[in-house]
Amino acid sequence: MKLKFYFLLLALLILAVWGVLFVITIEQRGTLFYITEGLLTLSLFFLLFFYRKVLKPMESIGNGMELLREQDFSSRLTKVGQIEADRIITIFNRMMDQLKEERLRLREQNHFLDLLVSASPMGVIILTFDGEVSLINKAALRFLGVATEAEVKGLTFDKIATPLAEEIARIPKNTTYTVRLSDAMIYRCSRLSFVDRGFAHPFILIESLTSEVVKAEKVAYEKVIRMIAHEVNNTVAGLTSTLDSVDTALETMEETEEIREVMKVCVERSYSMSTFITNFANVVKIPEAQLDLTPINQPVNACKTFMEGLCLTKGVNLHIELAEENPLVKMDALLFEQVLINIIKNAVESTSTGGHVTICTAADAAIEVIDDGVGIDKEVEAKLFSPFFSTKPNGQGIGLLFTREVLNAHHCTFSLRTYADGLTRFKIAFKQ
Repeated sequence: MKLKFYFLLLALLILAVWGVLFVITIEQRGTLFYITEGLLTLSLFFLLFFYRKVLKPMESIGNGMELLREQDFSSRLTKVGQIEADRIITIFNRMMDQLKEERLRLREQNHFLDLLVSASPMGVIILTFDGEVSLINKAALRFLGVATEAEVKGLTFDKIATPLAEEIARIPKNTTYTVRLSDAMIYRCSRLSFVDRGFAHPFILIESLTSEVVKAEKVAYEKVIRMIAHEVNNTVAGLTSTLDSVDTALETMEETEEIREVMKVCVERSYSMSTFITNFANVVKIPEAQLDLTPINQPVNACKTFMEGLCLTKGVNLHIELAEENPLVKMDALLFEQVLINIIKNAVESTSTGGHVTICTAADAAIEVIDDGVGIDKEVEAKLFSPFFSTKPNGQGIGLLFTREVLNAHHCTFSLRTYADGLTRFKIAFKQ
């Protein structure tokens, strides 16, 4: 640009001198005048030649550099009529076409990837180098239990107060863990990285395994229960029938009281075993939920007498807080009442004499059972809804399994855990 400015300044100076020469009259013009006029004319032609051969190609190259700096790949350079310069301009324009096509391809590819990530059923979270959330898709928001991206963007996982985030914070780099939460949800979480511009960017993948695992578990335990129930019930029926017959035959015989007493104990134990197996079989035979619109307070009121008697026997204080709005939810009242009884029974059994159990309903179609009992360890939380897991010495692990199946049939979200305030909460939320 400076060279062009000097060129224009010199051209104007020559034209100015030329203009001065034309003021001289014919009588005053001499040999020096014509020599000077010729030199000025030659200078103008030389400047024009210099502009076309040097300045104009350099100006085009400068414009090309400016386009590259501004990343304007749509504009093109015009040929200047100089062979070598026009060859460079042709190569430059071809390069700009390729850059434009590459940018368009990358833009379309990035748009496709954005749509893919957004619509993916797998949770995707991209982190900064400091481990802060920079991008998160809808599936990951749903898995974490947060409503909007703004709630977690810029935060590290140890600052996001959700159970899944706490588990992800413990996952080392370049590893994959299967996480089971206290709400019976199961996730496969991977902490990986991808390379962009030479730097490894960390990201998290979250895949929900709940439905697949639950289906596999259900198929497995249903098959085992049916097989065991069939064999045990057939054996018990034959055994008790034989023992009853033998007992009848021994009634007329003397000194058979002891052996008859032993036989009675065997019969009772056989019936106890049959009842034990039947309890397991009942989990398999849960009737299909018949969902009807029901006020959310109805099952609480229906179980009120049972709950008061149970708490009175254990010496536990019962508190019931019902929502005034009493919203309608889709519910099988009989099945849900049985679930509520199981939950309250567990809460009362974990609470010592003088403790408190509170049942709350809310306008947002939620039910919560709260107790101040011994609480649940972190190690136990993940196993609570696993088939046949129990923390009770003589527990069969059926109650929470039954609860899980019924709440899933109601399309409820639920969780059971002990919070930092020492209270244990069983939360149930209906879809509205």
